[in-house]
Amino acid sequence: MELVKSQQLLSKIATNDKHGENSPYFDGWKAYERNPFHPTKNPQGVIQMGLAENQLCFDLIEEWIRNNPKSSICTPEGVHQFRNIANFQDYHGLQEFRNAMANFMSKVRGGRVRFDPDRILMSGGATGANELIMFCLADPGDAFMIPTPFYPGFVRDLCWRTGVQLIPVHCDSSNNFKITREALEVAYKKAKEDNINVKGLIITNPSNPLGTTLEKDTLKSLVSFINEKSIHLVCDEIYAATMFSSPTFVSVSELIQEMEDCNRDLIHVIYSLSKDMGFPGFRIGIVYSFNDQVVNCGRKMSSFGLVSSQTQHMLASMLSDEKFVTKFLSQNQTRLKKRHEKFSKGLEEVNITQLPSNAGLFCWMNLKSLLEETTFEAELKLWHVIIHEVKLNVSPGSSFNCSEPGWFRVCFANMDDEAVDVALSRIRAFVGKETKKPVALKRWQENLRLSFSSRRLDETVISPHSSIPKSPLVPAT
Repeated sequence: MELVKSQQLLSKIATNDKHGENSPYFDGWKAYERNPFHPTKNPQGVIQMGLAENQLCFDLIEEWIRNNPKSSICTPEGVHQFRNIANFQDYHGLQEFRNAMANFMSKVRGGRVRFDPDRILMSGGATGANELIMFCLADPGDAFMIPTPFYPGFVRDLCWRTGVQLIPVHCDSSNNFKITREALEVAYKKAKEDNINVKGLIITNPSNPLGTTLEKDTLKSLVSFINEKSIHLVCDEIYAATMFSSPTFVSVSELIQEMEDCNRDLIHVIYSLSKDMGFPGFRIGIVYSFNDQVVNCGRKMSSFGLVSSQTQHMLASMLSDEKFVTKFLSQNQTRLKKRHEKFSKGLEEVNITQLPSNAGLFCWMNLKSLLEETTFEAELKLWHVIIHEVKLNVSPGSSFNCSEPGWFRVCFANMDDEAVDVALSRIRAFVGKETKKPVALKRWQENLRLSFSSRRLDETVISPHSSIPKSPLVPAT
């Protein structure tokens, strides 16, 4: 009764369940936070493999900071800039930061496209940038199409406060989850039949969770599709510099240079330094729009999530260091490739397959052979075992709205080599490869009844394929 009364004092946004966090994706994080792995203090803890962070080049960042004390206002060498940086900065952000960011975005894309610093809008990480573009493009109740599988946080980022809906465009493993024109047409037609106002299509390229890049012809077909329908295309490119294999990444900003009949007012890019540089804590989110009205409106909206001027000041100096940026991007690619190969080899040794990938901080792992049956309920059971018995926080495909049970995303760049070795040893023990015996899930499932009786788990672990009241996910079929 008291809970009902307290909720009545709050807004609908504060009390609804559209935040999207009732998902195994976020529940796995909570399991890690309750019992985090440490090589000496807690060697039996949960290893965090559900967090797409890039920590492989922190030593290069630390070396640069030590060698460039003037970049910070918190050092004797840089404190003379304190008063200028501490004062109010307008919504445009520091000019030197926007210039440096525009140059960095170009360099990441091989110098094949230039970016206008005056079109750069800032926000609090990609989360804020994605919400900002939704506020600019859509009204409550409007919808954006999105290919599956997709990042679970999009339900929160794109929908929670904006009232926007997501229409899944279902892709499957028959063609390695590639987006087809046919799937787009089916989802679009169904939305129209349901009287849903489709305002656009949002994609991630490189893909989270697939770790793949869109082929140029596929990307071109998407641009043609949105032009024909006169809807927007939002391209989330926050993994652009995580390439470690061919083919090369092609940005939509590069592609539209070749398309004479493209309406650029419909094209918008989301970017961030959270993945490419490993700076999620700095909250650097960027909206780059080719639409003048979006730029003008978005700049006003950016006042709700401006990046700290202190952060802008330091990063302007770092990103303007051409020698450092070149070295960082090269080393980042090399180290990601090495780590990916190490982890992939470990999976292959126990006959676990994965989707072939060329980018990202994760693998899209196929564990269908370990399912009791080909259902999402069986997938969640297996996930529960992996979390609570094997002590690895991996993310089940159902939390990414995958159309097929048995796929899992596993991150490999947020830990050191020692933690990777421990994780792989746990996987080997679980699969039973070391003893040359077939996988025996029943041995691990003895504790399932006790574990699944947890009221907390029953309340919070909900598959996107289950019926969720007031969900912003609009089924496409």
